[in-house]
Amino acid sequence: MKNTLYIIKARRSVRNFSSDKLAAADIAKVLEAGRWAPSGLNNQPWRFGVIENADVRSRIAAFTTYGSIIRRAAAIIVVCMDIADSYNRDKDLMAAGASIQNMLLEAQSLGIGTCWMGEILNKKKEVADILKLDKDLDLLAVIAMGYPAGKAQKGCRKALKDLLIKGTKSL
Repeated sequence: MKNTLYIIKARRSVRNFSSDKLAAADIAKVLEAGRWAPSGLNNQPWRFGVIENADVRSRIAAFTTYGSIIRRAAAIIVVCMDIADSYNRDKDLMAAGASIQNMLLEAQSLGIGTCWMGEILNKKKEVADILKLDKDLDLLAVIAMGYPAGKAQKGCRKALKDLLIKGTKSL
């Protein structure tokens, strides 16, 4: 079994996918991981939509510079915040981010590639219109998913010492 840090370090944004369909059970596992993220007051403000239909994905793809990623994906997960369940927008946005990260890590553990897409938020109203989202659902992210085509890129990060706040404990 792979440990958590291994999965975290192995995860990459995947932009090229094979044409293989994702197993419904694997999509359910990814969503389940998102469901178990922490949230303030345990309000769980996130809502998920899974879109496998290529025509719908293509219509959504038209609203981002990176639409080719959405079109190549086997599925996308649309992540929204339910405004009616929100009690503090900042805290709820952090909770939704935790939910998204949980899904990305679970997908990685299953051999599924993902790409967390944010630029599409510039056209969130248009995407919401296509999906006929309830007015209380605020689009936060689109996650493209599929089995990776090609080799994963090597990751790089800043040195930990460069990320520590001055005056706090150094390692």
